[in-house]
Amino acid sequence: MEWLEARKIPIGIWARDFVEWLTDNLFWFFDGLSAVLEAIILGLLWLLQTPSAFIVIAAITLLSWYVRRSAGFTAFAALGLLLIVNQGYWVETTETLALVLAAAVVCMGLGVPLGIAAARRPWLHRMMEPVLDLMQTIPTFVYLIPALILFGLGMVPGLIATVIFAIPAPIRLTHLGITSTPTALVEAGKAFGSTPFQLMWKIELPYAMPQIMAGLTQTIMLSLSMVVIAALVGADGLGVPTLRALNAVNIAKGFEVGVAIVLVAIIFDRMFRKRSA
Repeated sequence: MEWLEARKIPIGIWARDFVEWLTDNLFWFFDGLSAVLEAIILGLLWLLQTPSAFIVIAAITLLSWYVRRSAGFTAFAALGLLLIVNQGYWVETTETLALVLAAAVVCMGLGVPLGIAAARRPWLHRMMEPVLDLMQTIPTFVYLIPALILFGLGMVPGLIATVIFAIPAPIRLTHLGITSTPTALVEAGKAFGSTPFQLMWKIELPYAMPQIMAGLTQTIMLSLSMVVIAALVGADGLGVPTLRALNAVNIAKGFEVGVAIVLVAIIFDRMFRKRSA
């Protein structure tokens, strides 16, 4: 056993050298990407924090009614958000919402096209499968270190870590939805002279929409589960008071923040979940 350990493969050194090479040669790319992502987050924060909290709550309540057409859920959304204001965590909630919404935009903007491409090209899916497995199973702290080096402290590395953790869900579910399209529907479309683009746009995507929406809800849930991890790299939001409660062993504060996170999770999960017939 000792002789095997003496011949250790320098995986960690290779990873360190690769990150240093990225830092030295592609700093312009990461600076530009950081600026774009930060602009998205700041724009969302402006939308959520500039108006009065009651105006934002009213807008979310109206959106919940428009999406679900359920008086019970609409009342729950309004009362849940008002409870968050009552507990004094509205600012932190808007910061978390900005991070979650930005992650959802990036994940769905990248994940859905990648899922479609993987469904159309089996060889691409076979190549992506081990990468997606790695992204979902590797400990978050492992890729937080290079994210900190490449992007510094703040919301951006938290967003990058959240995207890495959450993006496999929309890719996998989009691929599942496209590949599950009944052959009879595809053959009927071809028989009527549909082009590949028309097949995708008018047959495969509508059929896969429940799975794509499930990918969106999974992205939101996974992003919310990352709020504490994001706080460790300087991201604002509900993760900050959670860490303070943990450090001070403050049960009251920890429970209050936990309730706020759960309320946000339930509201957005129900809002984007497929409505039952």
